[in-house]
Amino acid sequence: MRAIWSGEITFGLVNVPVKLYGATRSHDISFHQVHDEDHGRIRYERRCEVCGREIDYEHIDKAYDDGDKTVVLTDEELDALPAEESDEIDVVQFVPSDQVDPILLGTSYFLEPVGRSAKAYVLLRRTLEKTERTAIVTFTLRTKTRLGVLRIHEDLLALQTLRWPTDLKEVDFAPSKSKISAKEMEMSSALVEQFSGDFDPEQFSDEYQAQLRELVDAKLEEGESVDTDETFGKERSQEGSDEGGKVISLMDALERSVQKRRGDTSKSGGSTTKSDGSTKKSGPTKKSNGSTKASDSSKKSGGTSKRSGGATKSGSSTKKTGTAKKTGTAKKSGKKSA
Repeated sequence: MRAIWSGEITFGLVNVPVKLYGATRSHDISFHQVHDEDHGRIRYERRCEVCGREIDYEHIDKAYDDGDKTVVLTDEELDALPAEESDEIDVVQFVPSDQVDPILLGTSYFLEPVGRSAKAYVLLRRTLEKTERTAIVTFTLRTKTRLGVLRIHEDLLALQTLRWPTDLKEVDFAPSKSKISAKEMEMSSALVEQFSGDFDPEQFSDEYQAQLRELVDAKLEEGESVDTDETFGKERSQEGSDEGGKVISLMDALERSVQKRRGDTSKSGGSTTKSDGSTKKSGPTKKSNGSTKASDSSKKSGGTSKRSGGATKSGSSTKKTGTAKKTGTAKKSGKKSA
């Protein structure tokens, strides 16, 4: 086992050097997601919702949202806070063990005695056992100040985190008042007596995980599996190429579309061709004195208005056919709009 913290238990003038180890682990079978068609692994990206680009961790800050406003906190600002860096588990109180509400208990850790002599460690453990007390402690772990309890676990001391009182939710419901008869209470107590016994955690097992493991093992034995390396896909042949399954961000796609559009425009002599064969002037148009944009044709609900010598004719409707009347490159007028 690898220690995740080292320091001292302190109470009064007594110091007990210890190392901290995680006391529990998950027995659940872990999964990852794959595409149902080709079994390729599904990856999640850190993508900005404003610019659309994928963001590296070094460019990600923390932020707090109060509903109307968002406050951004940089790593430098967080590091500047007077966070307590302590290597002590400070005993602040010894309380009767039955006064600690189990609903407040959190993560458990084992404490290993450090040094040539474990006398102080053994003395503290035996004192807690004899007095039937639990030590309430404060300590710092991963830059966070925490509340905890020191308990006895067989021959070891165990540290268990406590949730802060403000972490406990308030409820607005309660069971309705019910009248319990003496006979009902007697029968309920008899039923409890039938199920009574000493607690042995070894007699319990997770049947779902056991059956899940059997299913996985059976599929492996029957050859219902794929090579793990194939689920990662093929690597790009060269850096920066558009091929090989490279994920293109929205910003990249827009920039490339603009560049491609400009290239096509320069090749065609400043004009582009629509799918119906008509031509459209691609260059910028100057505004007239009446602040009306000049264009070859503008669609209106009443028809198509043509621009002629600065005067605008309305009410006439021109129907477009499948093929434009003009062929080749559209001729530019020798005069600009006044």
